[in-house]
Amino acid sequence: MDAFVLLGSFFVLMMIGMPVAFSLGLAALIGALWIELPLDAVMIQLAAGVNKFSLLAIPFFVLAGTIMAEGGMARRLVAFAGVLVGFIRGGLSLVNIMASTFFGAISGSSVADTASIGSVLIPEMERKGYPRDFATAVTISGSVQAILIPPSHNAVIYSLAAGGSVSIAALFMAGVVPGLLMGLTLAILCLIIAKKKNYPKGEVVPLKQALKICVDAAWGLMTMVIILGGILSGVFTANESASIAVLWAFFVTMFIYRDYKWRDLPKLVHRTVKTVTIVMILIGFAACFGYLMTLMQIPMKVTAFFTGISDNKFVILMMINVMLLVLGCLMDMSPLILILTPILLPVVTLLGVDPVHFGMIMMVNLGIGLITPPVGTVLFVGSAVSKLKIGIITRAMKPFYVALVIVLLMVTYIPAVSLWLPRAMGL
Repeated sequence: MDAFVLLGSFFVLMMIGMPVAFSLGLAALIGALWIELPLDAVMIQLAAGVNKFSLLAIPFFVLAGTIMAEGGMARRLVAFAGVLVGFIRGGLSLVNIMASTFFGAISGSSVADTASIGSVLIPEMERKGYPRDFATAVTISGSVQAILIPPSHNAVIYSLAAGGSVSIAALFMAGVVPGLLMGLTLAILCLIIAKKKNYPKGEVVPLKQALKICVDAAWGLMTMVIILGGILSGVFTANESASIAVLWAFFVTMFIYRDYKWRDLPKLVHRTVKTVTIVMILIGFAACFGYLMTLMQIPMKVTAFFTGISDNKFVILMMINVMLLVLGCLMDMSPLILILTPILLPVVTLLGVDPVHFGMIMMVNLGIGLITPPVGTVLFVGSAVSKLKIGIITRAMKPFYVALVIVLLMVTYIPAVSLWLPRAMGL
């Protein structure tokens, strides 16, 4: 009955249109009153939830990504990807996927990826003879890579939701191979579709112009070298590399590219603070909610439920995948990570699944949810950029959903896809 009151009140509040963060907070208060827990204990958990040093990485990564997104980096990455693969049949779709790979390694955000890359490439692809719905589908599906490829602030949130027991550096490295695998799978799909529908070839960029484009893009690409190189070399922690990435992004945007106006900086910082505030409120209320779930022994009950159905690891992982895919269509990614990680992590660790591996399973699942109706945030951003209705985009997305589910199954059932690189790095 305790669990019914806590979870039931949360879903009722969600259904009447209350924001997820406040639904979590009010549900935690209702649950505390139901079990007669002093409200002081809930407030202590709220403060403790956001009073974590590792959370400093989130605002820095968000700010670095925002600066590069609005400072002309997307346009330069598109041009750089065009040098590498733009001359192939269907080359602009490959440019789209590759630009998303590069930009994801800088922004860590699928929303920023879709907005930035999409505003450049969707009109360009349509002008070159690609259907607008196909261009939008490529952009949206390619942006899911940003969830996996470091620096993903969702990896930081997962580490927090796991109680800080999972290394952020290990999660960053674990996302590299699945992210590249996703990009490769989408690229193969684009090549097949391009050949079948006879999409146009691009032109080979002259050597002199190609060198200029590569040098121009190298300044921005150094951001991911700073982030990953600093963490892996041990010179920086995740927080320190994020703050240095902000300084580098600011330097490149304002002094090298000079596409962004100084007078617009306060607005950019304001948007960043607004985004981070929403995330922090969500984390604080989720900490309260998780505390109540622990007191009510919900994780133990869920573990007993799954193991009561089957003791086969592969069957349980498939059930968890189906559940995450469904929930990912109904809620945003960050709250689901914060709510479900404390519940599901005990289940999978009992089965011998590595917590880092499970983090990647969860990221891919919920990343697909971001581009799936009815609550796919990235899908709505893609719709706004392309000015197409959600239904039209969703129909064009069907083969891309199949490709992403194939990647999900590979990540789920081949642990080495996620674990090889962090273990090779000794993480």
